[in-house]
Amino acid sequence: MTNPQPSCDPLAESRVPLYGPQFQRKSADLYAEMRRAHGPVAPVLLDGDVPAWLVLGYREVQYVVSNPEVFGRDSRRWNAWDQVPPDWPLLPLIGYQPTMMFAEGAAYQRRAEAFNGALADVDQFALGTQAQQVADRLIDAFAGTGEADLITQYADGVPLPVVAQMIGVPEAETANLVRDVYKTHAAGEGANDAYARVRERVWRLVKSKREDPAPDVTSRLLAHPAALADEEITEDLLHLMNAGQLPTSYWIGNTLRLMLTDDRFAMTLSGGRRSVGQALNEVLWEDTPTQNFPGRFAVRDLRLCGRQIRKGDLLILGLAAANHDPLIRPDPQMSTGNQAYMSFSYGEHRCPYAAQEIAKVIAEAAIEVLLDRLPDVTLTVPADALTWRPSPLFRGLSALPVKFTPA
Repeated sequence: MTNPQPSCDPLAESRVPLYGPQFQRKSADLYAEMRRAHGPVAPVLLDGDVPAWLVLGYREVQYVVSNPEVFGRDSRRWNAWDQVPPDWPLLPLIGYQPTMMFAEGAAYQRRAEAFNGALADVDQFALGTQAQQVADRLIDAFAGTGEADLITQYADGVPLPVVAQMIGVPEAETANLVRDVYKTHAAGEGANDAYARVRERVWRLVKSKREDPAPDVTSRLLAHPAALADEEITEDLLHLMNAGQLPTSYWIGNTLRLMLTDDRFAMTLSGGRRSVGQALNEVLWEDTPTQNFPGRFAVRDLRLCGRQIRKGDLLILGLAAANHDPLIRPDPQMSTGNQAYMSFSYGEHRCPYAAQEIAKVIAEAAIEVLLDRLPDVTLTVPADALTWRPSPLFRGLSALPVKFTPA
């Protein structure tokens, strides 16, 4: 039950909490219920009962992100800041930061051009080799035991060391980065302090690369003609690490779950290379790691799908709900072979193509190495006993316990 809302909110009684244990079940069912009750745009409550809108429809998400002059990205536009406490757990994701993620117009284009160019120059073959090496080291730590949790002992540990090496972070600092990035995205106690520690580490990295450049993403950003300031590069690298770690680790874990629980994939596990790409693609449709993304802020009063949106209202992009929109997927089984999913968002602020490819290289390498090294891996619990982390923004398993022949 939600807390009573101020009387000035006419939708107080109908707002749906976008938090809580309901996200530990099949989230697609929850979004379907919200769509039936409210249509493609639903009134919701964020943590602390802060009001917002959730855009559930595929075409509606496309419309919102394709019209930046109507739906801005700068969170300083939000009209509900007076309801947000200083220790609000979602502050690291919604609070304005001087990063390209919150930039608009020409300022965004300048940052994005440099960022996308630096990522496009990443050697994907070398990146895949680095991901394989990280995966091998993680497997070495548990291969002799015959059992493991493929989330905490594997999927969680693969992406950030690879991304950190890609941007030039010293290997000795990656363990603390992994811990603090997870605390930030967990949106719980200590999230704000964790974010501050991560930012300080990245600031030191940028300073060191300006003095001693190397063939890495940070040095390429520093050398770009856009002449980005150290502060700008620091913020954009923070965004890269956050986007590269949590969604990619969940993509790995969710794909392993699919391959271990679905007969269409299980029958090819011993030689699973043929089906890894199909499984990765299907997960982006069915259990996309980024479920809901905050968001966009109304530049003016308007109506959207019959809803009165006020200037400054926050709209959460329902990426997972859009993927399951029956208007574009009347037969869900027939659409998972294409790449029209909303998992990387849409429009100018979508995840850059180069970044999508980097995430795929890391995820594919992690899964292939595991299946090569542990070809008889199987779950130790029933598939329906697996639980999801209770996050309204991301979808990832709490654990994936398996057994295998010790190696």
